[in-house]
Amino acid sequence: MPKLDLPAWVANLEEEDLHFVKRLVLASGSLKELAAEYGVSYPTIRARLDGVIERVKILDMHDGDDPLEARIRILVAKGEMQPKIGKDLLALHRNSRRS
Repeated sequence: MPKLDLPAWVANLEEEDLHFVKRLVLASGSLKELAAEYGVSYPTIRARLDGVIERVKILDMHDGDDPLEARIRILVAKGEMQPKIGKDLLALHRNSRRS
């Protein structure tokens, strides 16, 4: 079987997110069923899905861009990095690439 070139949004998702997407597909997109599988409430699964959607949007929007920029954007989207710090790091990184 030939190896596929994965789109950046797939290749850069964390394993946990990929597993979540797989389970969602196997549940035929039913968030209610997925919530039961995980043993959590529907709103918890909905929030988790919203987070995955946000990360996919960020990765897809910056497809082909610098992987460091994509990673910083994901950390900000996940709330693991403050937006101001992310903005400052992106500016420093862009300036260093111009030099």
